Amino acid sequence: MLRSLCKKYTELSESDIKKLEKMSEILPIIADLVRADVFIDCVTNDPNAAIVVAEAKPTTCTSMYEYSVVGELAFRKNEPAALRTLEIGMATRDLKAITQENKTVRQNVVPINNDAGNVIGVLIMEQDITKDVKQDKKMEFLAETAEQLTETLLNFTDSEYTVTYHINDAIVMFDQQGIATYSNPRAIELYKELGYRDNIIGMDFDNLVLDGSSFSKLIDESDLKVSEITVGKLTLQIKYAAMKQDNKIVGVTMLIKDITEVREKEKELILKSVAIREIHHRVKNNLQTIASLLSLQSRRINNELVNKSFNESINRILSIAVTHEILAQNGVDDVDLKTIITKIKKNTINYGLPGMKDIKISIEGDSLTIDSDKATSIALVVNELLHNSLEHAFDEKGEGFIDVWIQKGSVYSSISIIDNGKGFDVKDTKTSSLGLNIVRSIVKDKLHGHLNIDSTESGTKIIFDFKNE
Repeated sequence: MLRSLCKKYTELSESDIKKLEKMSEILPIIADLVRADVFIDCVTNDPNAAIVVAEAKPTTCTSMYEYSVVGELAFRKNEPAALRTLEIGMATRDLKAITQENKTVRQNVVPINNDAGNVIGVLIMEQDITKDVKQDKKMEFLAETAEQLTETLLNFTDSEYTVTYHINDAIVMFDQQGIATYSNPRAIELYKELGYRDNIIGMDFDNLVLDGSSFSKLIDESDLKVSEITVGKLTLQIKYAAMKQDNKIVGVTMLIKDITEVREKEKELILKSVAIREIHHRVKNNLQTIASLLSLQSRRINNELVNKSFNESINRILSIAVTHEILAQNGVDDVDLKTIITKIKKNTINYGLPGMKDIKISIEGDSLTIDSDKATSIALVVNELLHNSLEHAFDEKGEGFIDVWIQKGSVYSSISIIDNGKGFDVKDTKTSSLGLNIVRSIVKDKLHGHLNIDSTESGTKIIFDFKNE
């Protein structure tokens, strides 16, 4: 069928057709390995159409096709991946297509080249795009190496499995008796690294298995198995799948992926995260120690004005410590703004709430993640504004409220501090208030934002914004 279709629809040479015939013989193996319907398409005289010359349905999962599509045309408007790869000779990954049975699929296409390097056809792997994600993960086999594996199989030129294409994953194939019948160059190299001196072809599965798997169980279960082991200094991920032909198990394929570098990088990230947490923890402890020393010093001073200045300084130091405390817990450079403000609220109440007054402080609005540098600046500003409100807004009231609102924007985000206190004259405080001067300086120079103050006899509303990045 393949030969007659090629003669009818293509201008391929005799040697090209023979190569495609050899490829078609291993299509069932590829279909089972990648758990997908696979096809060979060739170019026709119509630049917008290819002809299906061979196909194979997987026995390891359900095929999406009820009927054979060999001999049917694949049109560009329905299968752009196939025509693209035929034209430019580059692989195409995860492109949507419409099958001859009008089903939506995802196609992975790799070129088939002749000895001169010219594209003579393409191998197409199709998977149902409507599969449930969780089920798809469960059925997933060789997802990370499907294209590489397929390209390797496409270079099998005879019964001895001569491989001209090298990949990074080791592949070993075993027959039904558990004897290794094929190994790619990476597998030979890997086993040499593990101390094997003999040719692994012809070895029994029990002599080559690295994770203690049982060959009989792999044959009986005929399903994907994935494990991870450490051998010496190497960390290896091992995958097994039974190979079937005509619903009969003909062997097992073992893939070994060296993930040593990946795991080493993960360990480095963990160590860096631990180091970052420790640094922030120490900074937080040092700031709290400074605050404690200032607190002890203030108790020896009888001057009320000086004590007030000490408490303000302590409060500012603790507001910075809050950021480092949260960073010490997370081990990353980003923190949640609402969490920081909640901590500042507690410190402000402890050090700034007037005695015998019932002042409610609420924190509402959007969740927002910011970096540590910005978090420290915002912590100082919010601390200063809360402290000022508690200290001055409720002189003539026994109770009141302070609302903190966080609003996330696309470019700028903002924080509003609103109280129902007595208000104040904004013009009179522009130069005399140290706290507001600190706030203005931080908002302008550190946060690159704007500060707006609106105060009346009914209360005060202060809004400042800052860039998200």
